Amino acid sequence: MPIDGRSPVADNIATMSLEMDNLSFAAFGNTRRKLSAKKGEDIALLDEANTLPSGVVRLIELQEYGFAYVKP
Repeated sequence: MPIDGRSPVADNIATMSLEMDNLSFAAFGNTRRKLSAKKGEDIALLDEANTLPSGVVRLIELQEYGFAYVKP
């Protein structure tokens, strides 16, 4: 999850975001809510990140568009 102030690749994300218009970064809402509850405050994301409701739902949507999910 691209967390503001804690991501070791924040500079890389900012650079890639500027260089590639079709690239997006996402945090999943269900995970963000759990982490925020555990921390006791809202988790701030990098400016380049959007929040999506659920990772599983997003993977299903992408598969419907022809993308493949490969688990290492």
